[in-house]
Amino acid sequence: MHIVIMGCGRVGSSVAHTLEDQGHSVAVIDQDPEAFRKLRSGFKGTKVTGVGFDRDVLAEAGIERADAFAAVSSGDNSNVIAARVARESFGVRRVVARIYDPRRAEVYQRLGIPTVATVAWTADQMLRRLLPEGAESLWRDPTGAVVLAEVAYSDAWLGEKVCDLESAAGVRIAFIARLGEALIPSANLVLQEGDVVHVVAEESSLDRIASVFANPAPGRGSH
Repeated sequence: MHIVIMGCGRVGSSVAHTLEDQGHSVAVIDQDPEAFRKLRSGFKGTKVTGVGFDRDVLAEAGIERADAFAAVSSGDNSNVIAARVARESFGVRRVVARIYDPRRAEVYQRLGIPTVATVAWTADQMLRRLLPEGAESLWRDPTGAVVLAEVAYSDAWLGEKVCDLESAAGVRIAFIARLGEALIPSANLVLQEGDVVHVVAEESSLDRIASVFANPAPGRGSH
């Protein structure tokens, strides 16, 4: 994957290093050329000096071939504008914006831009939204057999009932994280864009569950 990151602060540089370590192509944009000092000396990605929502700057960073875009600068408005330009002007499907003011997060979510507002979890959550494949264990019982895990799902499931997702995968969904709130699934709860699904399951079955979530069977997840 090629991933463009706007903002080379602590979060931006951390996400860039992790993505590069995982074998991805990375481009980092920042208005201040001094910010690139936060990148390690062996960083092989592209460094672009400029405003992250400027089309020419984005083009230099390879936005036209980008699989994902992360806006993690120090400005809420700049982050949202850049994320919207990446999605609406360049067709990047996977975008995420860091928002410092949690009160704004819900507004931006409704604009279709996934946001991360909790500082302590920012880098981790950025990576999960940029690379939403498989399952990530968040808690396990003392025996190690049962885990609470965040599991990515195909966009094809959006609009489907959560109970149908449970039935297809044969798993118990513990809760849905939506706009900063945790929801216990009801019989009629429908999966919406930006929802984060958490399951309780045996660790040995996580790969199977992740596969069902990622690849809906014919006739399911078709809305």
